[in-house]
Amino acid sequence: MQLSNSETFVNDEGAGRAKAIVRRRVIFAVIGRVLPWLRAALFLTGTIWMCCIPLPQMGRGTYIDENALQPGQVNTYWSWREVHAADRYLEDLEKLRDANATSQQRATYFRDEFAKLGLPTEVQPYTIHAPTGGTEGVNVYSIYTAPRSSGSEAIVLSASWKSLKWDEDGSLNLRGVATILALASYLKRYTLWAKDIVFVISDGYMDGMHAWLSAYHGFDHANLETQPLTLLSGVVWTALCIDYPGHSFSHLGVYFEGLNGRLPNQDLLNSVLNIARYSNGVSVLAYDALDHLRTDHPYDFGPRTAALWNYLPKVARKMLNDPNMKTFENRAGIVSRSIAWQASGRASGVHGLFHQYRIDAITIYARPSHGPHGFFVLGKIIESTTRTMNNLLERLHASFFFYILTSAQSFIKIGGYLPAAVIMSVAMTFGGLALWVEASWVQIQIVITDADKNSESSGDDHIEHSKKWVKRSRPVVDAFVLAGCTHLSGGAMLFALGTKASMDAFTLW
Repeated sequence: MQLSNSETFVNDEGAGRAKAIVRRRVIFAVIGRVLPWLRAALFLTGTIWMCCIPLPQMGRGTYIDENALQPGQVNTYWSWREVHAADRYLEDLEKLRDANATSQQRATYFRDEFAKLGLPTEVQPYTIHAPTGGTEGVNVYSIYTAPRSSGSEAIVLSASWKSLKWDEDGSLNLRGVATILALASYLKRYTLWAKDIVFVISDGYMDGMHAWLSAYHGFDHANLETQPLTLLSGVVWTALCIDYPGHSFSHLGVYFEGLNGRLPNQDLLNSVLNIARYSNGVSVLAYDALDHLRTDHPYDFGPRTAALWNYLPKVARKMLNDPNMKTFENRAGIVSRSIAWQASGRASGVHGLFHQYRIDAITIYARPSHGPHGFFVLGKIIESTTRTMNNLLERLHASFFFYILTSAQSFIKIGGYLPAAVIMSVAMTFGGLALWVEASWVQIQIVITDADKNSESSGDDHIEHSKKWVKRSRPVVDAFVLAGCTHLSGGAMLFALGTKASMDAFTLW
């Protein structure tokens, strides 16, 4: 019997669909066999890439993108006269420290000193409530109004009473505060400024600057009690925080991570490092980690590892003492610290509070030592940096906002380290998709007899046990409801803990 054209078309279409189903099953089977190896390869590639980030070949040297900055291109006039003034301020601060002066007594001294310079000054008392206890303090700030501008832009020079090493050794930032007072006396004598300069001496450590920035920008927080500021300047573009806890310093370190992993524009960071290194001959560091290579002594690895040193092969010992390996260790330590700060979401210094207000800020840390640098070099660096920030015609935008420093003179940009995380995330995505597909199937055991196979055997039916994959429904709605309820509960608790009533109820005095 001859088939009609329509019947032939239907048969051809059915055969095509059957072939497509077979091809799809073959593809899925191949993917199922290859996927575990592909995931392992992606994880291995991402891990190796991450381990290679500290290598010098992965990064490049730091440089200045913004032509308007012109770092180190000015003549500085900071002299020993200003150093003597800073020493006098330091003597007064040491007396306040030895007398165990209160925050109010210190604030009165700062206010009087700024007033003697003829600068408008304001005192800001504040109270911060927290479940672990309340924090009280008094900030003092003064504004030098630039004679050549309308006051719409400003630069902040600040120092906190406590050093960033306060939690480790209880050190105070006395010389940093003395530097701010001496700078206020010095910088006001010049009329070259195109931006207002705001001098801030914050009480405590993070708490004081948090209170001042919140009040300056008009933000209210449920756990912060303070009065609105009446003495205001323009929009703050850049800020420099001074941390000088020792008698003198040998290296100048920079801290730059902000809240939630925010980073300042790299041009500001590079400008400070270039001015310190090339214009003033000061060794610069990323954080406070010395860039000296360790010796070949096995105890440099620690007492536990040193005990195993003699059991290592000679080739391994030679490799560990190779200068390139030592350099890699130093750079890896800097990278790990940077990633740790950014991943934790915490700020590495007082400067980190500025970033949430779109202010590029860093902390200059004078690493304590027996010499050879002091007020003289630090003052020249800050003066030159302030002059550099004064040159800006617009906000910093030309350089990078996403980067990882591998040393004080080199960095790796986002395109150099992000692929490692992307590759590993692709591997995890494949794993999640595989689990999603597997969750829709369940393997059950079935019984097959010869009768089911239409066997012609005349004897008793032969029973076989087999396994079969059967589709099942996935409880997606239940999972979404559970996740939504937990998120809502967490959000409600977070909101409740941020209210004034909850602070009063749960505060431990």
